[in-house]
Order: sequence, then C-alpha cells, then structure tokens
Amino acid sequence: MTVLVRDLRPDDRSDVETFARVRHLALPHILWTPDAIRHHLARTPPEAHARSLVAEEDGEVTGTAQLSLAHDSPEPGQGMLNIYVHPERTRRGAGGALVRAAEEHLAAHGATKLFAWLLDEPDNRAFAERRGYRAGRSAHFLSLDLTRAVLPPLPAPVPAGVELRTAADFSDDPRPLFELDAETMADEPSDVDAELSDFQAWVAQFWEHPLLDRELTTVVLADGRPAAFSVAYTDGGSRYATAMTGTARAYRGRGLAKLAKTDSLRRARAAGHTQALTGNDTGNGPMLAINKWLGYEICATEVRYVRELG
Repeated sequence: MTVLVRDLRPDDRSDVETFARVRHLALPHILWTPDAIRHHLARTPPEAHARSLVAEEDGEVTGTAQLSLAHDSPEPGQGMLNIYVHPERTRRGAGGALVRAAEEHLAAHGATKLFAWLLDEPDNRAFAERRGYRAGRSAHFLSLDLTRAVLPPLPAPVPAGVELRTAADFSDDPRPLFELDAETMADEPSDVDAELSDFQAWVAQFWEHPLLDRELTTVVLADGRPAAFSVAYTDGGSRYATAMTGTARAYRGRGLAKLAKTDSLRRARAAGHTQALTGNDTGNGPMLAINKWLGYEICATEVRYVRELG
C-alpha cells in the first residue's frame, strides 16, 4: 500500500470529477462541483498560494485537500487546510500524508497558525489532536426537504419602503451587492477576520462563481438601497444552498434577513429544487432561529481546529 500526494490536475476532466466525487462522499452537506473546483483554483488571488491536492493509493484517489493563506485577513500568517478522505478508505495514510504536505506548503509561505474544519466525529477529533491541533468553534450543517416543507407566506404587502429584487437585477452594476457583502462578512462569526476591499477580485471570485444562482438570490431593498440578501448556490441538479444571508447594520432587527431567505426558498422550490442546504456557526443564534422557523433541521456538525506552528 503506497500513498502518493500530488497536485490536482485542473485540465484533466476525469481528475477534477474524481476530486469532486471523493469530497462529496466525505462531506455531502456542501455543494461542490467540478466547475466550482476549477473556478476556485483559477480565481483565487496568487497571494493566497492556494493548492488543491489529492492522495492516491496505488493509483486510486482516496483523499483531497484544499489549502491557502487567508490573504484577505488583516492578520498575516494564517493558513487554512481542509482534508477529506473517502469514507471507505480511512486509516490507510491518506489523511496524514495530505496534512503533512499542506502544512509544509503553508509554513513555507509564512503561515504561523493553521485552521482546519473537521466533521465532529471521534475518529476525526483524535486524528487532529494527535497532530497538535486543538478544538475551537463549531458550526452546524442544516437541511430542509423542499418537497415537504411548509414554507411561511411572504407578507402581503411587504413593509412600506421595502422591495424584493434578485441579484440578476444588478447584473449591470453589482457594486451595491459587493458593499453589502463586505459589511455583512465583516460581522460574520469566524476565527479568521476577512476584509472585502477589492471590487474586481470580488467579481472574479464571488460574482462570477459558477454555482451562484442570481435568479434565486434575493436582495431586499430598503429606502432604495440593498439592505439584506440571501445568496443562493445551485449545482445544476435538485440541490440548492444558501451561501450567505445578511443584513446591513443600519437595518438589522426589522426581519429583513428572514424575508430574504423566505423569498429565496420559495423561488427555489418553484424552480424545482427539492433539497435546501445551509450552515451556521453554533454561536449565531439569530440565524439559527430563522432557519429553525423555516423548518431546517441539523444534519451534521463540524469543529474548527487550530494549530500554532513553532
């Protein structure tokens, strides 16, 4: 049994499809397609030193890794690595080999603190702790069966001064959505602070993301400006995911995030999607309450592990 770690070959269709399949088997709660994988590699800024790796055992891809520096954080030296191994190929060396390769790469580019998400399972926790990682914050994955869900109706009429739009309405000039995204992301619970300040980079990475569904992304206008949104991703099949729901600081406490997410879900069901996915930090009580109200149920939990490099 020989485990080899190498870079993903983004121009090899079969290699990318295998990467996506193994990652999906290990983590089925997030949308991730071959196009999204290629987009991530091509559009992540060079200063992130991003890589996607695979572990092969006798020619079979058994594990995947995605790693990068937190290039958009005001604190330097932070690296991120996420390792996923085929659930039927664990305990065979793939995970350990990927972690070693990822750590070496990130340390060589100045990382002094590493962050990794792991599904909250005993074997995963033991794996991380043996390698010097300690547990930090946690987050839930949630799912909603749109074929059975009783979605709440939209208010009729919507509150005075409020208007429902979609991201598609901003195709000619998405800058107002960039500004809203930057403000809400700054307040998102996280171990790694991020600052969105480069509009063109945001367009390349997020606005042009292949999974972004602009027609299903609801934008709530208040006083004529985007005040809240619920960002929708779809995978070309039956699954729909909320990538981000947020409200501008000046408009919080008015139920606009709930309105945005309800409208997006109703659009998704009307478009034929049957499963809705989302995720929330366990400390994000307001968003968890909204998702519970909408009928989402927790389907898995992940834990963020951190390691300081000496």
